[in-house]
Amino acid sequence: MAKSRTLFVCQQCGNEFSGWHGQCPSCFEWETLVEVNVSKLTPTTRNRNNNTKAISLAKTVNKKNARVPTGLSELDRVLGGGLVGGHVVLLAGEPGIGKSTILLQVADKLPTNQTVLYVCGEESPEQIKLRADRLKVKGSNINLYPETNIESILDTISTNPNTNLVIVDSVQTLWSESLTGVPGSIGQVRSCSQKLIEAAKRLSVPVILVGQVTKEGTVAGPKVLEHAVDTVLYLEGERLEELRLLRSFKNRFGTIDELAVFKMGENGMEEVVDASKMFLDEDIVSAPGAVLCPVIAGARVLLVEIQSLVVSSKIPNPRRVSQGFSRSRLEMIAAILQKHLRIPLYQYDIFINVSGGLKIEDPAADLAVALSIYSSIKNKALPNKSCALGELTLLAGIRPVLQQQKRLREAKRLGMSKVYSNKTAKYLPALIKKAFR
Repeated sequence: MAKSRTLFVCQQCGNEFSGWHGQCPSCFEWETLVEVNVSKLTPTTRNRNNNTKAISLAKTVNKKNARVPTGLSELDRVLGGGLVGGHVVLLAGEPGIGKSTILLQVADKLPTNQTVLYVCGEESPEQIKLRADRLKVKGSNINLYPETNIESILDTISTNPNTNLVIVDSVQTLWSESLTGVPGSIGQVRSCSQKLIEAAKRLSVPVILVGQVTKEGTVAGPKVLEHAVDTVLYLEGERLEELRLLRSFKNRFGTIDELAVFKMGENGMEEVVDASKMFLDEDIVSAPGAVLCPVIAGARVLLVEIQSLVVSSKIPNPRRVSQGFSRSRLEMIAAILQKHLRIPLYQYDIFINVSGGLKIEDPAADLAVALSIYSSIKNKALPNKSCALGELTLLAGIRPVLQQQKRLREAKRLGMSKVYSNKTAKYLPALIKKAFR
């Protein structure tokens, strides 16, 4: 027999507690604990229902799941080749970034003999029809289902065995009859998503959940939602710009290092095959403070531009502002320049920007950032059609980077005639003398 009990769940980190706290003991956020009613099985019921047996690893059979292409090669790249039966994907992003647009295109690009169930909880079928007309989506195989009750949704999925893909837009709008919380609450999101995941695994139907994000940029709802799904995708970009970046932060069926590049146009999301050209101008002309760098994004190499602006500071603590690059790493590079090249950067504000809105964590960009800062403060530009890559040590040494030959080949393909790296000089001061002589 099931007994009812009450737990308090943190909306920020997802940890559970038996009593209420003003501040979460785990993540130390204030006023984030909410009350959730759950059921607890008695010991006799648990023992009677436990029919699961241990299985030997050596005798376990590996089931081969066929990949189903989505019709968008860039999306397939991030997913690891396409969707798999029972694959549960969480697609998150800010409002208006293009989540519903790309999913409507995916549904339309599936073969006509495959049926898509589009659960529209945020928009009416008429609103989706207007978007489909704008995107020139026929939608003959798309069934719109304007429902937010999870029990009704599960019944519809179970009674339609020919459904090949389920899209839920969005998971924050779902609610269950067994819970008293409002849609979007911590208990409702966790319970409804868990029921959808169980149905996807049981019926071997891929499910894509749309998730909204908070002002901090994390998925709204419990953290356990990200742990339960198979793949977590984030769609990033500025709403007023056309560039969209799709990243994978978790993927049980592929790598998490891949990056998909799209361009938002009048006809929806357009795939960008040669992404480096999106981050570069047609005429590559060097300017003071601008240095090109080949960075790794999954299986591809992107040639991006690092831009620096160094100006005299009017405050005791100069500013270190970084857009698309780690601020702590920027401070380390500034300290290396100040120590080993005797540049008084404590008197200057430093602003760093990665062109195109790209966020990079590749240590190979250290040398490009250092050269761009030096170039800006000295008002000297590197030679045209040149780039730099290398990881800096605290002793101003330049270390080789991963897949350096692959980066060099891509730089050469894009017209780079000069590459500054550890092969140019082993230490930063010597390399700067050669680059800016």
